[in-house]
Amino acid sequence: MGETRLPRHMFLFSMAIIYMFAFASLYVQIPGLYGNEGVLPVRMVEPRVDSSRPVLEQIHLHPSLLWLVPRLGLDLDAQQAMELLCLAGALLALGAALLEPLRDSLVFFCLWALYLSLCQVGQDFLRFQWDSLLLEAGFLTVLVAPLNLLRWRSAFRQHDAVTFWLVRWLLFRLTFGSGVAKLASHCPSWWGLTAVNHMFEAQGIPLPWSWFIQQLPDWYLKLGTVGLLVTEIAVPPLYFAPIRCLRLAAFYIQAAYQVKLMFLGNYGFLSLALTFSLLDDDHISYWLGHGKKKRAKTWPQTIMSLMVLLVELAVFAVIIYGTKVLFTLEIDWEAKTMTSKTAFTQQQFGNWLKLVTGPTIWVGVLSLTWEVVAAMLGCVCVRGCPWKLWGLVQWAVIASAAVAVFAISVVPYSSMEQVYSSKILPEVRQAYSLVERYRLVSAYSLDSRMNGVDGRSEVILEGSMDKNTWTEIEFMYKPGNVGVAPPVVAPHQPRLDWQMSQAAQGLAKQSPWFTGLVHCILQGNKDVVRLIQTDSAQYPFSQAPPVYLRASLYQYWFTQTAQDGSGPKEWWRRDYSDEFCPAVQLGDPTLEGMLSQHGLKEKFPIQPIPDSLLAQALRQVRGHVQTLPGHLVLWSLLATVATIWLLKTLLSGVLGGQKAKPTPAEPKAKKAKDQPAERSASASSLKAERENSEESRQDADKSPKKRK
Repeated sequence: MGETRLPRHMFLFSMAIIYMFAFASLYVQIPGLYGNEGVLPVRMVEPRVDSSRPVLEQIHLHPSLLWLVPRLGLDLDAQQAMELLCLAGALLALGAALLEPLRDSLVFFCLWALYLSLCQVGQDFLRFQWDSLLLEAGFLTVLVAPLNLLRWRSAFRQHDAVTFWLVRWLLFRLTFGSGVAKLASHCPSWWGLTAVNHMFEAQGIPLPWSWFIQQLPDWYLKLGTVGLLVTEIAVPPLYFAPIRCLRLAAFYIQAAYQVKLMFLGNYGFLSLALTFSLLDDDHISYWLGHGKKKRAKTWPQTIMSLMVLLVELAVFAVIIYGTKVLFTLEIDWEAKTMTSKTAFTQQQFGNWLKLVTGPTIWVGVLSLTWEVVAAMLGCVCVRGCPWKLWGLVQWAVIASAAVAVFAISVVPYSSMEQVYSSKILPEVRQAYSLVERYRLVSAYSLDSRMNGVDGRSEVILEGSMDKNTWTEIEFMYKPGNVGVAPPVVAPHQPRLDWQMSQAAQGLAKQSPWFTGLVHCILQGNKDVVRLIQTDSAQYPFSQAPPVYLRASLYQYWFTQTAQDGSGPKEWWRRDYSDEFCPAVQLGDPTLEGMLSQHGLKEKFPIQPIPDSLLAQALRQVRGHVQTLPGHLVLWSLLATVATIWLLKTLLSGVLGGQKAKPTPAEPKAKKAKDQPAERSASASSLKAERENSEESRQDADKSPKKRK
C-alpha cells in the first residue's frame, strides 16, 4: 500500500470532531442522567477513596479519573467532576480539530482516558456499541497520531502503515462481524430479506424522510436488504486485497453505505472515519487535483494494467453472480416486482461460518505481517546508522503494540463462531481478560436482530393529578404524538430517548434506570424534566409534578401515503399493546420496593454543594446551556467549527495570494541596486547582469525567486 499521510490526517481530524461531539452531547445531559437527583446518580456508584492503596492500584481496579478528584484537592461533587471531564474533553477535542499540532498522540490519549473515565461510571446510558466503538477507535488513534508535543518529530515514520492497518482491521471486524451476526441470529427478517422494510421505522430515532423511504415498493426495499448484506459480508475481504483498485472500490462502497446511514439513521459518522484507512496519498491528491502526471505506458505496463482490470472485473462479476444465485433474485421489469429468498439454509450458513472464521483471521495475520516486514525494510533502507537504529527501535515498539492489539482483538471477533473460539491460545485469552475493563477491543453485531416487525414498540408515560384524567408526557426526540414529525438529531445523542426505545423491547423490571426516571418525574426534578422537554410549554406538568404516573406499551407504524400523493397529516398510527408500569405515586410500596431492588435508595448522605471558584465556574457554564436543547447546542458547535475553518481558509488564501503576487521587473531591479553596502561592487554588478539577462531571455517570468 502507498503512502498514507493524507488519509491519516483525515482520520485524526475526523476523530477530533467525533470526540468533540461525544463530550458535548454527554455534557448537556449529565445533570438529568447523573446529577445528585438524576436518574442514575453517579455518587451512588462512585467508590470511596481508599487512601491506604496506591493511586495506580485504584485506577487499575476502577479505571476512571473521577477517583483522582479528591486526591487533587478539587472541591467538587461527583456531578461537577463529570462535567469537568466533559468540558476538558470537548475543549481539547475542539483544539485538535482546529489546530493540527494538537492532533498528537498525547492529546488523543487524554481524550481516550477522559471518555473511558466517563464510561466507567456511565452505567446503562454509556453501554451502547457506539461507545465501545469510540473507545476502541480512540485507542487506535493514540497509536496512529504522531508524537510531536515532546519534540520527537521524526522524518522516518516507517511504522505509520502498521498502526493505520489496525484501523482497517477494526473496520473489517465492524462491518463483517455485523453482517455475519445478522444471519447468525436466525432472524426471520434477515433470512426473508424483509429487514429493510422495517429498518427505517424501527431504528432508534427515525428521521423525517424515513417516512418517505418506507413508502417505496417492497421489491426495492428487498433489493436494499440484499445490498446491505453484500456490503457487510462480501465487500469487507477486499480491504486486504493486494490490488489497489479493489481496495479503492471497497472504500467507495463502504463510504456510500456509511453516508446513507448518516442521512437515514442519525448515525454512521464514526464508521465513515474508519473507511479512510482504505485510501492512500495518491488517490487523495487526485481528489485535490494534485495527482501525478500520467506518463505514456510501455507495452509491459499496458499488459499488466489490462490483467489487473480483468481481475477486478472477475471479482465483481463473482460477487454479482454469487448474490443473484445465493439470494435467487428474479426481477419482473414489466410488473415492477422482484422475488427473492435465500438459497441456503441456516445449517449451511453455520457450516460456511465455521469455514471462513479461521481463514479471515489468517488473512489478517498475513496482511499485518506484510505491513510489519515492509516497515522494517523501510527502516533498514534509511541512510545513516543512527537513523537506522532509531527507526528500528520505533518499529520494534509499534510492531509489538500492533501485534498485541491484533491478538487480543481475535478473542471477541472469534466469539461469533464457538468452534474456532475454543482454539484460541489460553495466553491470548488471559491477556484479553486483563485489559477487558479498558474496553480496548469489542465484538460488534449492529442490528443483528430486526425489531419492529410487528410494529415499533414505544413506552408512553402518562401523568395524573387525581388518577382519573391522564395526560401524556411527550419526549423531544422519540416517537410519541402521532402528528409530530420525527426530528433531526445528529450529531446529538439523546441517551434517555435511546434507552426508552430499547426498554420497550423488555419489561420495566429489566431496566433499573426506568424506576429512577419515574421517581424523578414524580419529584418534579427539573434536570430530568429538561431531558424530556427543554421547553416548559411543551411539558404538561411544568407548574406542579404529577401525583400519579403510569407507563403503557404501544405499537407504532408509519402511516401510508394519501391517495392524492400529498404529505402525511399524521406520521404515525398506533395501537395500545400492554401495561408497562402500573400507576404509582411517591411513597408507594411498589415504587419503594423497585428502588431498593435496583440499588437506587440513598447509600450515602448528600454532601453540601461545593462553593469553590472552580465549582462556581462550572455552575456558570451550566447556567448558559441548561435551557437549550441538546441538538441545538451541537449544531451551534458545528457551525462554530465550520465558520472558523472557513475564515482560516479565506485568510490563508488572501495571505498566500499576497505572497505569490508577481512584481514588476523595474522595481525589482531597483530593489536589487539598493542592497546593503556591505556587499562588494563586483557582486552587485554580477547580480544586475544576471537579472538583465534573465529578463531578456524570459520576459514573462516575474517570479522573484527565479530571478535570484
